[in-house]
Amino acid sequence: MRYGISHPSLTPGVIEARAYQLEAADEALSGSTMLVLPTAAGKTVVAWMVLADRLESSDGWVLVVAPTVALVEQHLRGIEPVLADAASVNPISITGQNPVAKRADLWGSSRLVVATPQVVRNDVIRGVLDLSGCALLVVDEAHHSTGDHAMAQVGDLYLSQASEPLVLATTASPGSRTDQVEEVCNHLGIGRIHIRTGGDAMVAKHLAGLEVQEIKVEVPDRIRELAEPFVIWQSGIVDRERRLGRYVMPGAIGHAGLSNAMERAQQAISRGESSAYQSVSRIATAMRLHHLINHLLCQGVAASREFLERLSRSEQSQNKSTRDFLRDRRVSSLRVSLSEMEEVHSKVGAVRRLVSERFRRDSGSRVIVFATFRDTVAAVDESLSELEGIRPIQFIGQSSRDGSGGLTPKQQIARLDEFRSGGANVLVATSVGEEGLDIPSADLVVFYEPVSSEIRTIQRRGRTGRHREGEVVVLIAEGTRDEGARASAERREGFMQRAVHRVSRKLPRSHHRDLSNLGRFEVFSEGSSVRASEFVSEQREMHRVEINESDDSEATENSSPSALPPETFRAKGQTGLEQFGVEE
Repeated sequence: MRYGISHPSLTPGVIEARAYQLEAADEALSGSTMLVLPTAAGKTVVAWMVLADRLESSDGWVLVVAPTVALVEQHLRGIEPVLADAASVNPISITGQNPVAKRADLWGSSRLVVATPQVVRNDVIRGVLDLSGCALLVVDEAHHSTGDHAMAQVGDLYLSQASEPLVLATTASPGSRTDQVEEVCNHLGIGRIHIRTGGDAMVAKHLAGLEVQEIKVEVPDRIRELAEPFVIWQSGIVDRERRLGRYVMPGAIGHAGLSNAMERAQQAISRGESSAYQSVSRIATAMRLHHLINHLLCQGVAASREFLERLSRSEQSQNKSTRDFLRDRRVSSLRVSLSEMEEVHSKVGAVRRLVSERFRRDSGSRVIVFATFRDTVAAVDESLSELEGIRPIQFIGQSSRDGSGGLTPKQQIARLDEFRSGGANVLVATSVGEEGLDIPSADLVVFYEPVSSEIRTIQRRGRTGRHREGEVVVLIAEGTRDEGARASAERREGFMQRAVHRVSRKLPRSHHRDLSNLGRFEVFSEGSSVRASEFVSEQREMHRVEINESDDSEATENSSPSALPPETFRAKGQTGLEQFGVEE
């Protein structure tokens, strides 16, 4: 039986009634709240209910902030059919595509604005936008609200200007560190955290199944042979910097260790150590080698070839360090070898097999392939386009850098629409496609490589299994950084919930559970309706965990531990084993 939501500002029956979402809306309406739900559990639906009630109960307007233009447009398209009187509310989107001169009039023309944080921040600073009348700020993908990110600055500006600030921050991945979660809460004025996991009974029954599979692939010997001279070269640089006390991190050479060494070298320069200038140059070379080695071992021939070509075309090619790197005989020889090679990396073949098998089983499937580097996206796109019935399309960010052109916001939206409509059936994307995008029929997601960030892992994984069972496949190149990245992401996911609960206990507001903010909501089905608070109470009772009043387990005979002999006790004043006497 399907239950629908009724509210004066919502189109009846468009929103399915789910008790855990109503609980979250009740809490969000009681004060500024961070909502942490699994991907595909309906954080956006909670935001719809909260903003609808806020529009009904106040004379102010509502601002929804999302990190990308594609997400802004998705929010706008989603909210228009949900509002009962969308014409009077006049929901609009405002992004960098709107000229600055016209934005002042746009801000005052609607009671519901969906915008990118950069536009909000810039227009407040210019004096074009006043947030004092904003009755609700909804922050999507709120984990971005740290440091100098525009989303964090929007939170600060809203709290300083709004007469009665109310913030709803939504995310599936708030971060694995306590200080990171605390920083988000501080920027957004969060008073309480509402968190539900996929294991909660009320949530679990609404989530589609999701199977996660890891596939380990062997790196071909030919690629390892190509990478070996650069591994030796990088090791030589790091060994030298270790002796100088600048590379200090233990274990395998990694980006974090190289970045730390660069900071230490630059600090040495500020102290007047002239030898540190050469260290900076050598460490910069080691960083390029690190990228090159990882491209070879974890990405493949085409991506490595494009990486070097892009480096030669970039602005960096004008400085002496990069010119010397590209002129080195080892690099020159590698470029010649790569130019003459076909793609031999096992990952590319694995992607082709996975995609082919998926479409053989279901020709109407949608597949997303995530890769970290644009070079890899281009290589995978080219490889898949050779397969019959496969129509891949690239989805990358807006920025143009190092000779690589990006996509404009209009192009991004057009490509997503093409993928949704079936014009393309495989989306090959960088990190820009990870967050928030709701692609209902994407039933397979392939990670070309694991990512160490728990936030990115959760976001990538959440692109499938949103409306029907989905599958996630993670490709791991054996004996490479892939193995460490996967383990790191798993550890950090485990830390995340603990960090959220720690921060939640420190916040000033206790959980709101009396459902007193749901007065305007009703739940109806088959001609009958009940108050939303009654519906939630019934669902709580239905899913309540039963606790036996008596212990029915079989009693076991207690056996008291035997007493320890006095000679085993520690002598008075003894603090270590070395103080035991030795018998003659």
